[in-house]
Amino acid sequence: MLFGFSFFPDFVLLALGALVLLVFAFAALVFWKEKEARAFRVALLLAVVGGALLAVWPFLPGGIVLLHVKYVVLFLILGAALLLFFPVSLFRKMPVDDPAAQLDERDVMFSRNELRRDTKHFEEYYRRHPEKREADERFRKNPGLLSEDARYFLDSAFKVAESNFDVVERLNKEVVFPARQEPKALDPARTMHFMKQWMKRLGVHSLGVTGLKDYHLYSHRGRGAAYGQEVKNQHPRAIAVTVEMEEDFTRTAPGGPVIIESSQQYLRSGTIALQLAGWIAKMGYEARAHLDGNYELICPLVARDAGLGEIGRMGLLMTPRLGPRVRIAVVTTNMPLPENSYRPNRSVIDFCHLCKKCADVCPSASISKEDRKEIDGVLRWQIDSESCFTYWTLAGTDCGRCMAACPYSHPDNALHNFIRWGIQHFYFFRRFALKMDDFFYGRKPKSGKIPSWLFLSKS
Repeated sequence: MLFGFSFFPDFVLLALGALVLLVFAFAALVFWKEKEARAFRVALLLAVVGGALLAVWPFLPGGIVLLHVKYVVLFLILGAALLLFFPVSLFRKMPVDDPAAQLDERDVMFSRNELRRDTKHFEEYYRRHPEKREADERFRKNPGLLSEDARYFLDSAFKVAESNFDVVERLNKEVVFPARQEPKALDPARTMHFMKQWMKRLGVHSLGVTGLKDYHLYSHRGRGAAYGQEVKNQHPRAIAVTVEMEEDFTRTAPGGPVIIESSQQYLRSGTIALQLAGWIAKMGYEARAHLDGNYELICPLVARDAGLGEIGRMGLLMTPRLGPRVRIAVVTTNMPLPENSYRPNRSVIDFCHLCKKCADVCPSASISKEDRKEIDGVLRWQIDSESCFTYWTLAGTDCGRCMAACPYSHPDNALHNFIRWGIQHFYFFRRFALKMDDFFYGRKPKSGKIPSWLFLSKS
């Protein structure tokens, strides 16, 4: 034993020291590239201090007592590491529950926002729902979405968003595609493979197919010229696509850049849905694109049943690699395609049950911190849509603070994908990852800095 060095425990401690140094140095590099200042500083400190302590300790002078201490420390470190990846499942079987009733789009906040005083629809709606009038009067007193008087008004950003939504509105005029010829005889599996490869080239993050269910569809339309019309979509299946909302602008939520990114991806997903629907029609089948402002259905539910993710605490689709940081569009069709079947993602439900970060950062306290409750026959979380939308009309943007703070929303890279893999597969890793996310990023992460090039005025 030279200077207290004993081969087995000290060699392992040296190796662990080198590993700690490499892991946290790599993490620091990732955080630096992501411009996450707090996470970068913490990772760098852990790389230097943690790696140095484990590397130096084997050479400390000492006798048999220190040797025993080293074995104890080594046992604790390796035991904790093994526990994180211990394949234990503490879940009860999760039933697959379908909503018992259809949602009326006229009750959705976007529809209620379009109601104008002294019109037939305005009077008729509040005659049927007098209990909603008080809450709606509150948001009508606020400046409104994309208003110059809104809290986070940024001229350049708001005008980009307006332009994007103007294009979406134009696209919405032609969303129904009748079959253009006799249907081609297609192999469903090969058609699906072609579709996924093509959509990937267009920038689609994920694509899935599900049988169209009654609870996917609104009972009645609530926006535009179709207001009040009963939804009668007879297509047997629905194709859901997601596109990524870029992390840099999303992180600035609820500031102006987030509405640029949100509107841009509504436009992008809608354009892709129209391309897909047009191609389906040329192959001899019917198709109907569902995009922002012209939905006949509830996109997150369709995407969930198409196998693209799970509905989390904030009521958004949680995808495996991007979390809620996506926008969704849907195409309904009679084209023969293989369908996915929904299986509850227990890891996402468990993580959302523990995390509550979205609820902690929500400016309007619209996200519940309680456990899931049975609503319309389904065990789920439900946000307070009235207070959420009221805040939007005050902020001028569609907020996105919950999306930006969600641990699942971190960039799609090797470090975060490894953590997501651990969260999905290991019960104790999931709990550890949540604590580490708070440690590196903070329980209430600060909003990202708005890029200077977005400010047009010198004042």
